[in-house]
This record gives sequence, structure tokens and C-alpha cells, in this order.
Amino acid sequence: MFSPLKETIQFLKDFGEELPDEVHAQLQDLPEHWNNVKKTSLQVKQNLAPLQAHEVNIVRRKCQQFEIKQYEFREKFRQQPFFQFAFENPHGALDDIQMDIMGLEEEMEGLSNSAGLFEVNVPDYKQLKTCRKEIILLKELWDMILLVSGNMDDWKTTLWKDINVDEMDMDTKKYAKDIKGLDKEMRAWDAFTGLDSMVKNMMTSLRAVGELQNPAIRDRHWLQLMMATKVKFDMSEKTTFEDLLKLNLHQFEDEVRSIVDKAVKESGMEKTLAELDSTWSSMVFEHEPHGRTGTMLLKPNEELVETLEDNQVQLQTLMTSKYIAHFLEEVSGWQHRLSTADSVISIWFTVQRTWTHLESIFIGSEDIRCQLPEDSKRFDGIDMDFKEIMAEAMKVTNVVESTNKKGLLEKLESLETGLAMCEKALAEYLETKRLAFPRFYFVSSADLLDILSNGNDPVEVSKHLSKLFDSLSNLKFQLDESGKPIKVALGMWSEEIEYVTFDKDCDCSGQVEMWLNRVLERMCATLRVEFGEAVQAYEEKPREQWLFDYPAQIALATTQIWWTTEVGIAFARLEEGYENALKDYFKKQVTQLNTLITLLIGELSRGDRQKIMTICTIDVHARDVVSKLISTKIDNVGAFMWQSQLRHRWDDHNKHCFANICDALFRYSYEYLGNTPRLVITPLTDRCYITLTQSLHLIMGGAPAGPAGTGKTETTKDLGRALGIMVYVFNCSEQMDYKSCGDIYKGLAQTGAWGCFDEFNRISVEVLSVIAVQVKSVQDAIRDKKIIFNFLGETIKLIPTVGAFITMNPGYAGRAELPENLKALFRPCAMVVPDFELICEIMLVAEGFIDARVLARKFITLYTLCKELLSKQDHYDWGLRAIKSVLVVAGSLKRGDPGRPEDQVLMRALRDFNVPKIVMDDSPVFLGLIGDLFPALDVPRKRNLDFEKVVKKSVLDLNLQAEDSFILKVVQLEELLAVRHSVFIIGNAGTGKSKVMRSLNKTYQTMKRKPVIVDLDPKAVTCDELFGIINPATREWKDGTMELVRLKYS
Repeated sequence: MFSPLKETIQFLKDFGEELPDEVHAQLQDLPEHWNNVKKTSLQVKQNLAPLQAHEVNIVRRKCQQFEIKQYEFREKFRQQPFFQFAFENPHGALDDIQMDIMGLEEEMEGLSNSAGLFEVNVPDYKQLKTCRKEIILLKELWDMILLVSGNMDDWKTTLWKDINVDEMDMDTKKYAKDIKGLDKEMRAWDAFTGLDSMVKNMMTSLRAVGELQNPAIRDRHWLQLMMATKVKFDMSEKTTFEDLLKLNLHQFEDEVRSIVDKAVKESGMEKTLAELDSTWSSMVFEHEPHGRTGTMLLKPNEELVETLEDNQVQLQTLMTSKYIAHFLEEVSGWQHRLSTADSVISIWFTVQRTWTHLESIFIGSEDIRCQLPEDSKRFDGIDMDFKEIMAEAMKVTNVVESTNKKGLLEKLESLETGLAMCEKALAEYLETKRLAFPRFYFVSSADLLDILSNGNDPVEVSKHLSKLFDSLSNLKFQLDESGKPIKVALGMWSEEIEYVTFDKDCDCSGQVEMWLNRVLERMCATLRVEFGEAVQAYEEKPREQWLFDYPAQIALATTQIWWTTEVGIAFARLEEGYENALKDYFKKQVTQLNTLITLLIGELSRGDRQKIMTICTIDVHARDVVSKLISTKIDNVGAFMWQSQLRHRWDDHNKHCFANICDALFRYSYEYLGNTPRLVITPLTDRCYITLTQSLHLIMGGAPAGPAGTGKTETTKDLGRALGIMVYVFNCSEQMDYKSCGDIYKGLAQTGAWGCFDEFNRISVEVLSVIAVQVKSVQDAIRDKKIIFNFLGETIKLIPTVGAFITMNPGYAGRAELPENLKALFRPCAMVVPDFELICEIMLVAEGFIDARVLARKFITLYTLCKELLSKQDHYDWGLRAIKSVLVVAGSLKRGDPGRPEDQVLMRALRDFNVPKIVMDDSPVFLGLIGDLFPALDVPRKRNLDFEKVVKKSVLDLNLQAEDSFILKVVQLEELLAVRHSVFIIGNAGTGKSKVMRSLNKTYQTMKRKPVIVDLDPKAVTCDELFGIINPATREWKDGTMELVRLKYS
């Protein structure tokens, strides 16, 4: 114990620090003093030991007593009512128990001090400490309980209409969060559980109250809620939040949600029914007067039909709802009313449409009334009933009220049945007329009824003749003393205003089908007589004089007859040993052709010019055939090159014209063709003629197939013209069904005419299979040489000259593959790209050009190079149709300026006709090509300065700038319209397309030409609405918008 002191002194001494002697002396005495103290201490301890032991026992006894006391207090504490949520005065009880705990804590502190003196271990007294901790927690808990319950009690007094669920819910959620943050030891207490339940129940109740605030809740829903909760109360303005909480909504959350959901759904139904009521109370029929009688008819209303359909679907949806019970009766009533309205409207419009169609026939046509007396009488009754219904409809215009009248549906159904009978009788009547004059199959029912109703007035019927005959468009009638026409026809007019006098007068009295048959007989007989006279007179005067004495058709066919005859004579002379017979005839042909070209350049009437141009077209081919016969050294009439040509001959004995080609023989049909142009005959045309005539010879149909612009349809029509037969062209579409095709074949079989079905493979495959049966029945009848035959259940007459031809564009969209049974009935003929140069040459000759061959080569070279070198534009066309248009322009320019060299005329036509359609980038290339083909030629554009002045004035009147480029575009449009039926004006937006058109329109107005502009947006309507459609039910054709516009302004 004292060693460290000694060491420290020694340490100081080592460093020269000497301590006083007293320190050394004290250090010596200290151990002895210390030992004495320890001895004294032990002596005292021994003396105090009995007293200390006594006191320790007393302290321990007190500690044990306090331990028991704290356990008893703990038990008493646990039994206190403030642990229960229902206790009413928690804070007073907490204050009392707080005082008790404080007394015990003071006692515990005194014990701890005593125990510390006598070194006695005191227990921890956890029970007392636990009580202290719990009383702090209880104070916190009851503060929270009183705060929450106080606020909630305030809420309970809130009136129903003032309850702000969102704000209350926000506060409740905050309380729930605070409760969650309380000490976990509280969670076992009833007071805590009660608080937690109270808040959770309030949250649930608030959700229910929020849902019950839905405006869809009605009194019936409150009653349902009271039944569910088994609590009754009066729902009024004085109802408070407390009244709702009495319903114990937290226990019936699902029931509340179900009732509210039901209320919302019912509210939706209520709204729908209110809208229905509003819609149909204001929905009225619109009316328009009938054109003939003035009877007010229902006006078609798409909006009405759409609304009706939509509302019926809505009602059907309501009926499937599980919440329909309350509205079942009302919804069923609406369903019945709208269903009735739908049925009535549908049948009403059907009856109205049929009545409108039949009224003018049964009431307006005396002829039909005489022919169908019983059905006219039936229709009179229907007419009265229908007008009565319409008169009633005018009084009540509301749709639902008007259509739900008692007995209206049955009355309309009765009218529909009666009208169907009238329609059937009318269809049968029309069928008898068609059988009497089969060409009626090729006019619409409306036109046929017009013809029949005016049957006693031949002058009125004559406006329909162009639909019944190829070119006969009018008749010349004998006039009485007063200058009025009588029912005797003296001759016929063609569409080109060519007149041919009948060989004898034609009686046009009696039934229309009978006198039309007499007109047909007179037409054929007249042409046959004219043929005989023309053939006889051919050699009596020069041909260029002779051809003016006869109609174009006769002059052309007689020229072909004499060509066949003269080639035959040349062959006979060859056989006799005269070697130059064909060459001499060739020279004669060239002379004849040049004579005609000279005529063309001179002054001619339009009809004579067309006649000579047509003869030139055929003459050039005749010349080329003879040239080929000479070059290939053909020396007998039996050679295939000659036999394969279409050769006409006149049989003096039978007084008939016949046409031979290979081993096929056809008698000329004498259909009046007027003064129409003919196709240029190329090697392709020759080949097509052979195939088509051989197919007829073998009793088959012909099927030219190939891309657009190769002349499939035109070649078929031209062959028909060469044989003097009527050719009907039908543009096939998806709308054609087996019935419409059946009517066409029925008409063709009885007229002996040819039918050319354009783009045949656009018809649907199902229909094509039936068509195969129809065609086969006609071909079998011809093969069996029948005069009458059974065509799909009907016995009809047969004229064996009938022919069916189909043309197809392979590989186009929307085209069907032909069924095998149909393919077997037609002989195919592949049409490839025609010989443009030859066609161009012959047409130039026909237009009066002498140097045609060189010019044709230049023309075709230009178009071929344009096709290859210019950009690919959708509107560029360098094909046959474009070539023909330019040649027509060239012909008119040549006649307008006969002194100008031919190459200049053609160059001007090519340049001025094509420049308008060439885009800016291609323009230098195109003009460069023309410069290369026509070197050193710079012909000014043909201008009409007076017209340009009017254009300029019109442009300024429209408040536009009269720039030269714009004026040029207007002039170019006018020039194109002169040679084209339709013109596309193409360009980007804002380039003045519409303004060019309107400027030309204004120019025409200024010139007093009365132009008409109709704006039509094809994208706004369907294809059927634009072009027209056959009604599958009535078989009636309904014109489209385009056709209606055309008819209105034609």
C-alpha cells in the first residue's frame, strides 16, 4: 500500500529533489498507524454486530410486507373501471389511483434508503412500476377517447343535407392513424378496443352515408334499407347523422352498397326512359307531295330509322338487366310501341314505294287499264285505302302515335299483299310484251311501261327507238292535211342524222309490239333491197360518185362485196395466165384510195366525211391484203391467206348478202347501223375475227382476253357490224345475278342478236355457275336446230344467229376465276398489244393524210419514247385511246388549214394536245423529243384570240389575276373538252384546278352558252349510291347520283 509513495520519493531524489526529513519520518510511521486503525475497526464491528443484525431483520420484514402490499395494489389497479370503454368518469378515477401510487412510491423510496444503510438488497417492485407506466398510458388513451367521441357527438347533430362525408372521413382516418401510433400495450384493453371499433365503425358508416347521398336514391330505396336494418325512422329534412347511425350502417355495408348500386342502375334506366320519352314525343314524320297526284307521302328519314334501331337495342339491353323489376311494365310498353313502329314504318315505306311505282301505271295509263282490268280494279281499291291512310297520317304526325294506331299494321300488310299481286300481274303482262317483241328485254321496266302507255302514239314511242335498235333513232311519219303525223312511217333516221326511205310504207297502228315488229321487218327489207340496187349500180358510175347515192352501211358493205368479187376475178385471170392481174388490181385500189383521200381534203358534209373515212379505213386494209397476196405470190382463190379474210358476197338468186371466213358462212342480218365508224383492221383483228367466227361456226361463245386497251370489246362490236347484226354490250359487275343474266340470254335467243359481256369475270362465281347452264341450253338448242326450246322452264322461240361473247381482263382485283363448265362453252382468244403503227397509219389516211406511213412512224416513235423516258404519272396514257384522240385533232386541224404541210399539222396536234397533261419536270424532255422527230419545225399554236379575250374578261370578273399561264390552262381545258367526253384536272392542292374550271364556266356564261356545273363528292357516297343498283326484291334498277345528274341535265 505504501510502496508507491516510497518509489515516488526515490524518483524525485534521483532528479535532485530532496523532500524534508519530516516526510521521511511520517512515511516510516504510517504503516504502524494503519495497522492500529484496522485493529480498532474490527473491535468496533464486533461490538455493533448484534444491533446491526436486529435492524437488518426489521428492514427485511418491512420489504416483504411492502412486496405483498404492491401485489395487492396491482390486483386492485387491474380491477379499476377505467380500463373499460364504457366507464363514464375516467379522469376522476385516474386522479384517485394516481394519489395511491404516489403514496406507495414514497414508502418504497424510504425502504430503499433504509436497506441501503444496512446493506440489504431491496426487491425491484415491478408491479408498482407497471402501474405507474399504465396510468400514464391510460391518461393518454382516455384523452384520445374523449377527443374522438366529443367530435363524433358533434357530428351526430349535423342535419342529413349538411353532412360533409369527405371532411368527416378525413378526420376519422386521422384518428385511426393516431390510434395506430399508441403504445402496443394498450391494445389488450377494452377502452382501446372500444375506441378502435368506434373509429372503424364510423369509417364504415361514413362510406355507407356517402353512398346514400347519391342523388339516385329514392324513397323506395330508404324503405328497402329500413327493411334490411330492421330499424324504422322518418326520412325528412330534420333527419340527422345520429338517426342514420342508429341504422348500424357499419353492420350492413354490403346491403347499402347493393341498394345504392341498384339505385344507380335504376337511375340510369330512368334517364334512358326519360330520353326515349323526350325523343319520341318530338319525333314526327316529314311529308312531301307525290309528283302526279299531290298526295302527301312519307319522306324517307335516315335519322328516324337509325334512332329507332338504336332505341330498340337500348330497350333490349334494359330488359336483360337484373334491376328491371321496377320499370318492367314501362320498358315492355316502349318495346311494344317501338317494335310496332319499326314494323309499320318498314312496311309503310315498302307499300308507298310500290304504290308510287304502280300508280302512274294503273291509274295514269289507259292502255294498261284496258289490258289488266281486274288488277286495275284491285289497284283502285288499294289506291283509295292508301290515300285514306296518308290523310290520317297528316292529322297525327307523331311517329309513335301514328304507327301504333289500332289495325294500321294489318291494313298495310293487306295493301302490301294486294300490291304484290298487282306487281306480279304487271310483270306477267310485261313478259308477254317482251315475248312478242324480244328487244324489250334490253330496256328497263320504266322505259317499257312508258313505251306501252304511249303505244298508240308512235311519235312519242320513237324517242325510245335508239334503245331498241343499233342506230335507228327516229322515224319519219306521213303527215295529214293539217301537217300532223299519222301512224304511217315513211323512213328511218340514224343518230348521225342519216335518212333512209323504207322500200314501202310501214303501218304503225295497233299494239306497240306489233308495229315495232313491222318496223323491224321494214328496216331489214329496206336494207336488203338497197343492197341489191347498190351491187347492180356499182359499175354504172365511178365509185366516188356512186357512194353518195346510198346509205353508208350499204356503200361500205357493197364495196366489200365488190372487193371480194374483183379479187376473185383477178385470181381467175391469174389462172388463165395473166400474171399481172393482181398487180393491176392493186394499182386500181391505190388510185381509188387516193381519190377518196382527195375527197376528204375537200368540202364535205359531216355525214359524207364519216362515210368516206369509214370506206377509207376498210379500203386500206383491202389494199394491204392484196399487197400481201402479191408479195407472198398467192395464185389461187383457195389459199388460206385469202380464205382467212372476211369476204362478203351477194347471192343474186336468194337476194341475200353472205359473209365467208375460212369454212364459216354467215348470212348478213340487215340491222341498220347508220353512219358509224369502223375499226382499223390489223393482223390481230384478223386473228380475232377468225377465232370468233369459228367459235360461232362450232356453236360456242367467243372469249377475247387481254389487258385494257387491246380492243376486245371493239373488235367484237366491229365483227357484228361487218355481219350487220345487233350487238348489245353489257358491263358486268358484282350486282348481276342469275335472274338478270337469264333475262338477257332470253332476249338474245329471241332476237338473234349478239351479247358482249364486258369484264365477265367480275360476276360472282356462284352466278357464273348458273350462267353456264343458261348459255349451254341456248347452244344446245342451236345445235339441235330447234325453232322453239325450253329455257329454264319457259318455252321461247330461237333465232340461231344468237351469239355470246365474254371479254376479260386477267389479274385485276375483284375478278373471279371462271368455272370449268363455263370455260368449256367459250373459245378463248388472246388479245395482245395491237399494231399501233398500222392503226395510226390507216386512221391518218382516213383523216385525209397522204404521207400517212412516215407520219405514223413518227407518231408511234414519239409515244413509245414518251412511255419509256417520261416519269410514271397516273394520268399519263400513251395507249390506243390517246392515239385516237390526237388523230381526231390532227384531222380537224388539217381540214381547218388545208394548205399547211402535213408534218406541221401532226406536229402541232401532238404538241398542243399533249402539253397540257405533261408535268413540269417532263416538259423539256417531251418538247425535245418532238424537236428531234420534227426537226427545224416551229409551228405556232393555233390560237383563237377572240376566245382568249373573253376568257381574260371572265377571269377578271371572278376577281382573279389574268396571268398568261392561267389563261392558257383555261384555253387548254376548252380544247380538250372539244375532243374528250370527260377530262381530269390534276394537280396539288392550291394550284387553281377548281378556278380553271370555274373560269371556263364563266367564259361560257359570258358567251351565252348556258353551261352547268354540278359538284359531286364521290367519297361521300358508296359505289352503289354513286352509280346505281338493282333492287334484289323488285328487280328494279335504281339510278345512282351520277346518273340522276346526267339525266337531269342531258
